[in-house]
Amino acid sequence: MPKIGNIDLGSFPLILAPMEDVTDSPFRVICKHYGADVLVTEFIAAEGLIRDAEKSNNKMRFEPQERPLGIQIFGENVESMMKAAEVAEAASPDFIDLNFGCPVRKIVMKGGGAALLQDIPKMIRMTDAVVKSTRLPVTVKTRLGWDENHKDIVDIAERLQDVGISALAIHGRTRAQLYSGEADWTLIGEVKNNPKMHIPVFGNGDVTSGPVAEDMKNRYGVDGILIGRAATGNPWIFREIKSWLNNHTVPAEPSVAERLSVVRQHLESSILYKGERATLFEIRKLYSGYFRGIPNFKSWRMKLVTQDSTEEVFRILSEIEQVVF
Repeated sequence: MPKIGNIDLGSFPLILAPMEDVTDSPFRVICKHYGADVLVTEFIAAEGLIRDAEKSNNKMRFEPQERPLGIQIFGENVESMMKAAEVAEAASPDFIDLNFGCPVRKIVMKGGGAALLQDIPKMIRMTDAVVKSTRLPVTVKTRLGWDENHKDIVDIAERLQDVGISALAIHGRTRAQLYSGEADWTLIGEVKNNPKMHIPVFGNGDVTSGPVAEDMKNRYGVDGILIGRAATGNPWIFREIKSWLNNHTVPAEPSVAERLSVVRQHLESSILYKGERATLFEIRKLYSGYFRGIPNFKSWRMKLVTQDSTEEVFRILSEIEQVVF
């Protein structure tokens, strides 16, 4: 049974992969309700934590029911990452997660995220320094390598384990691929089945259903799976995958009433968490997922994404409820 340090994760944990402006605390709470076993914050810039920036501090906020939860940090400076880990530890998460996989240009150009895949010795030094600077377990999320000619993850995994990380999550693409093409789980399987590896290895990439999750589990032997884009506006995917893994059944699609209830919960908790303006902007990308499969929803979606007040959004949700029912 996989563990992060002494944290029991269950027999085959489903982990909500961190996504910027998506996996904040309100959304994480919803995913936890539907079966996510482990949660991780949006990635947080080390420099922001050191400067005590309000936005960075807010990203560390979480509810008790979200545990086990990790705070994910990224940066390009070893000293800054050490200090950021100390700040994150003070927020009392269950573990610290290091982001060595974000492929976004603005992060990579500054030397953070997947940029470390071009400087493996620095990645190892940074990880070693963070592990030594905190009493919490440290995990890493990364990719197969920088590009097709530099898929170094088998060696990287051994070296990260040697400096003391407690678990490793691997996205089955290179940085050069960004999110295009299909995720290649072959090397994830090589890492997991490497006899030198003894920490949990989690796979990530293109898991969109229970049967796919089962196939990845059986074919590559991973200890758990991260769900990212497939969970965007679709927290029910955790329920679906668990149902399939446990008894090969597919639960009914969420009813319109359930979808509306979740959207209202998300809106209400997000307004308290980050205010009306940020909530209205960030939730726009989730409406398509929340109402996927509802006939003729496009016109309703256009109304929702163009509103600048939550009062109007709640009014439109009530209209949807009346018309659909």
